[in-house]
Amino acid sequence: MKIEKSPEKMTAKERVRRTFEFEKTDRVTIGYEANANIHKNLCHALGLKETDYEGLFEALGVDYRPIGAPYIGKPLFKAPEGRRVDPLEGCVMRWVEHETGGYWDFCDFPLKDATDEMFEKFPVPNADDFDYDTALAQAKSYGGKYGLYIGGPGMPDVLNSNGRIMGVEDVLVHIMLDDEAAMDFIRRRAQFQLKMTERLLEKCKGYLDFVWLGEDLGTQIGPMISLDLYRQQIKPIHKMFVDLATSYQLPTIVHTCGSSSWVYEDFIEMGVRGVDTLQPEAVNMSPAYLAEKFGGRLNFRGCISTAGPLAYGTAEETEKVCKETLDIMMKVRGYHFAPTHAIQDNTPVENVIAMYNAAHKYGRY
Repeated sequence: MKIEKSPEKMTAKERVRRTFEFEKTDRVTIGYEANANIHKNLCHALGLKETDYEGLFEALGVDYRPIGAPYIGKPLFKAPEGRRVDPLEGCVMRWVEHETGGYWDFCDFPLKDATDEMFEKFPVPNADDFDYDTALAQAKSYGGKYGLYIGGPGMPDVLNSNGRIMGVEDVLVHIMLDDEAAMDFIRRRAQFQLKMTERLLEKCKGYLDFVWLGEDLGTQIGPMISLDLYRQQIKPIHKMFVDLATSYQLPTIVHTCGSSSWVYEDFIEMGVRGVDTLQPEAVNMSPAYLAEKFGGRLNFRGCISTAGPLAYGTAEETEKVCKETLDIMMKVRGYHFAPTHAIQDNTPVENVIAMYNAAHKYGRY
């Protein structure tokens, strides 16, 4: 099995920059995310070591690379026995196995039913405790070949990331009731992320191509919160990050799970350039709906469902849905071909190969 890449007439960096500007490119921009087990299987199928991410990115035609500053401060959290703890967030995880692999699932929720004092004392990293020189060296090492970004779906990700610490129910209640201690904690975490982002932007100035943000705002059937509540509690936090990226003349793309298009007009008003994930089975998230309502005003990244033919169909069915998606999205330009989430462990490798071959076969302008 192999990837039949299409001929390329521009660098990945140029392709990414032009895509964000809705300009014509030689082919669609390509992204990749996958769970550990399917990633390993894919690498083996392509004759690569599972640690060879750069080799895999080259084989698939992935156009961008993340840039980050390693944490060099003192340990903030200690993992309970039999658990894993995120070194920066403090969320706790347990290993859950399934028939095709396993994953680290969030549990225990250290700030569930928290008192005001618990919120005040819970550690939040200091933006000074990161190695920004390493981030700059990493950015320089790519030699201007790829699109480079900072951030990711977990920043600031108010509902989801805080839900990992206090539980989703508590987050929603605190936001609805405007609980002072909880909201102070949420904003304190966002301010740390904002300061770290600013330090990265300044240190890597001239090397970066976009900022990636995230916020899980929808279920499969509708919004998680009202538009009014979004505007009251979350939009001001989002706007700080968008404004910061804009001050460095960089576009932002926001990861949005589930049925999230209800908030896209507010994204556009803030200056957000693109939206990510785009689960086509969720309400008002089909490629046709997004292209009709927001085409030419937002970049789209994703739409290749990890819960559709990619996971449960054949290679031929996977190719078909990829072609149909490309046919719709390429007409409005600004499309980044990618899975809706990390490709899951139960996905047949031949379907993943078919997915990326379809991007190169049908994604040429």
